[in-house]
Amino acid sequence: MSGPCNGPENLLGQLRTGDRVALSRAITLVESTRAADLPAARSLVREAMQVAGASVRIGITGIPGVGKSTLIDALGSRLIGMGHRVAVLAIDPSSARTYGSILGDKTRMERLAAEENAFIRPSPGGGNLGGVARRTREAMILCEAAGYDRILIETVGVGQNEAAVDQLTDLNLLLMIGGAGDSLQGIKRGIMEAADLIAINKSDGDNDRRNRRAAMDLRQAVALLPPRPSGHRPPVLLCSATTGAGIDALADELESAARRDHASGHAQHRRQEQARWWMRTIVEEALVNGFYNDPGIRTVLPTLEERVSKGELNPFDAAQELLRQYRHPGDPRS
Repeated sequence: MSGPCNGPENLLGQLRTGDRVALSRAITLVESTRAADLPAARSLVREAMQVAGASVRIGITGIPGVGKSTLIDALGSRLIGMGHRVAVLAIDPSSARTYGSILGDKTRMERLAAEENAFIRPSPGGGNLGGVARRTREAMILCEAAGYDRILIETVGVGQNEAAVDQLTDLNLLLMIGGAGDSLQGIKRGIMEAADLIAINKSDGDNDRRNRRAAMDLRQAVALLPPRPSGHRPPVLLCSATTGAGIDALADELESAARRDHASGHAQHRRQEQARWWMRTIVEEALVNGFYNDPGIRTVLPTLEERVSKGELNPFDAAQELLRQYRHPGDPRS
């Protein structure tokens, strides 16, 4: 993948022309777990960062079944109608046993998939906490380098842990439905505090009255939370991704919030803080990989794991022994 004809510079040049195949190949490269692909992936992202950044990054989160994919289909189509190019990074849940994933979000975004100015990339969550994939940030930067100015990140839908998406986006849209206990989520911190907008979906037919009541409850709950770092609390909107009701208003609200945060300087400050978080994440990942790939650790780890599983050694002491051997290889056991 990183040969002379397909090197990072050539690949970046291709995706900057809007080549969706090249963009898919670029994301595949940065998602690769092969050590041989790492230098090319790093070089590609480093170069892409020089031309990326001119976008609005929007996280879309909510419990499974709330209609995230259907809403993204409607919202993305509306944003394209407003003159934007839309990239969707859809994070699919992975099996806890095999880390396999269905990657079926694209089939649920039929209108958006047919749009020339849309790009949809499903990626497995890989068991990561936070509702996002391991290389979501890198994929987002590549999409920006390819000219997409609205990046929609659909998270797995794992609940409170999805607050981690706040470290990737400019705005977070929390999607809810009435009558499913969602109004109680309003008194919880975590994901509620990470929301810049809240939309109650499926507000049509028999659900309309129930959702209006849920919206009143949520507005009262939001008033009890501290404002977002932008100084604002999230508005609560009603919409139906199926009928299209409220989608225009939702798109307008997102665009208005993006303009407001850009004008105030909050958007730039937020990205600066996210860059610092990204640096720490890279360091932590490198340390973990270095630890488990250390020859000495790989030698003693199976034995210690077996002793822990048999109850011969408690996990705390086993972990301390592993860390001791990693920090002081060759030292005699004290």
